[in-house]
Order: sequence, then C-alpha cells, then structure tokens
Amino acid sequence: MKRLIILSLFLMNMNMFAQQNKQIKEAQKFQNKLNKEFSDKEKSPLMEVDLKGFKSLDFFKIDTNFIVKAKLKLFKNSKPFKMQTTTNRLPIYKVYASATFKINDKEFVLHIYQSQKLLLTDNFEDLLFLPFTDKTNGDSTYGGGRYIDLDIPENDTIIINFNKAYNPYCAYNSKFSCPIPPSTNHLNIEIKAGVKAFVSR
Repeated sequence: MKRLIILSLFLMNMNMFAQQNKQIKEAQKFQNKLNKEFSDKEKSPLMEVDLKGFKSLDFFKIDTNFIVKAKLKLFKNSKPFKMQTTTNRLPIYKVYASATFKINDKEFVLHIYQSQKLLLTDNFEDLLFLPFTDKTNGDSTYGGGRYIDLDIPENDTIIINFNKAYNPYCAYNSKFSCPIPPSTNHLNIEIKAGVKAFVSR
C-alpha cells in the first residue's frame, strides 16, 4: 500500500513537471512569435522610428509561479456590453466566465471575456480574451494593463500562463484603439511575467 502511494505521488509530480515544461515551451514560442511579428514591417504596430532599430521586446524571465490552473464559473446568461477603449470605439463583449486561481497561496478572480465579433469569425470563434491590470503597471509594465489570449477549454478549468501576457498595440502607437481592462480585472499583486513596458525612441 505504501509503495502504491509513493508511486502515485511520483506519477503526479511527473505529470505536473511535464505540464509546466509544456507551458514554458509555449511561452518561449509565443515570445519568439511576437518578436517576429514586431520585426515584420507589414505586421508590426511599431512606429517607423522604433521599427528601424528593433531587435526584441523586453520580457520578464519566464516564471512558473505565474502559470496557474484556474477554476471556471461560466456566465451562461451574460448580457453583451460595450467595452471601453482608448478611443470612441466600443466593441461588444460578453463575460464568458470567472476564473479563480492562486498565486503564492493568495486567491484571485479574473473575468474572461468573449468578443461577439470574433464569435462569428472563422477560426476565432473559440478565442477568449483576458485583459488585466496589476501592481507593475506604470512602472515595469505598460500603464494601461496587458492582455492574454485563451482558447475555450474542454472542461471547467483553464491554464492561465501570465508569461504570455502582452501589451495592447496602444503601448507602441497611439493610432490604435485598444480595450481598457475593466476595473474588476485588477490584480492586487505584481505580475512580473510576460512583456515589459516599451520605451520608444
């Protein structure tokens, strides 16, 4: 019996290690993809003066403490609403679910949103949107908060990898219109993961 318990714990730890390793690789892949897009003149949100000398965005070191498994509570009867942006544009979203998770033994809750426009767009209907602010904003990260893209999960849990947090395009160029994270999505903690603040030339 004791051997079975030890074996079970060993397998659980191996599974957790494999999952974390997968998420680390996904974060590295995401960051590489982001740098590639920002280097591409046709896709980059950077202003011309910043694009000329661009080599890489500045990222926090990938930290597994900011890879969390969140419990979802679906909002099946959520009403569409107009999300505020940095311009007069008011895109329509619904609250898809609340996500409850822990970082350093403290519990947090964030709302996850679903764009009603993308819901009707091929290849984007499963995309979820997680905008958030935290205590690094205006210091080591962009003052307007950051975003994470997620896919609709198969069950009532979801992995939130803050190492894949990225800045809205407004952080690089004021010509863009960017959703402002709702006040409900403020984390009273420093999320030292993902993209850092951008310093323009």
